[in-house]
Amino acid sequence: MRAVIQRVSAASCTVDGNITGAIANGFLVLLGIEENDHQEDLEWLAQKIVNMRIFADEDDLMNRSLTDTNGNILLISQFTLFAATKKGNRPGFTRAARPDKAVPLYEAMITQLSALLNKPVATGIFGADMKVSLVNDGPVTILIDTKNKE
Repeated sequence: MRAVIQRVSAASCTVDGNITGAIANGFLVLLGIEENDHQEDLEWLAQKIVNMRIFADEDDLMNRSLTDTNGNILLISQFTLFAATKKGNRPGFTRAARPDKAVPLYEAMITQLSALLNKPVATGIFGADMKVSLVNDGPVTILIDTKNKE
């Protein structure tokens, strides 16, 4: 799994003119799932996201997590995070999980993050043409790959 975490002061997702999820302060998380991802990847990544200390403390140092700040998450499925770009100019997406594998893991990630935060996670709609808006705070953007834990 790959996640792009963006610290935001606001973010929302719209599908067909309807807002499917919106948050104030917190993280916009773009989540890519590949064919060889498993429950262990999901659990590790969910813990990492919730405990990522990239909010300012009283000394203006990045030292506080979502749980410390009562932050929110907007979770967006993003198969393009596994784009293969080495050959030519048109990316390939063969490493991205097919929906029959990706949808259950995406839904499990929603459940896991909600449980860790003790509140609902805002979402987009898997596979939909989504319009995502955000106010990137900082900007702070972090990339995490579960296949690169070391």
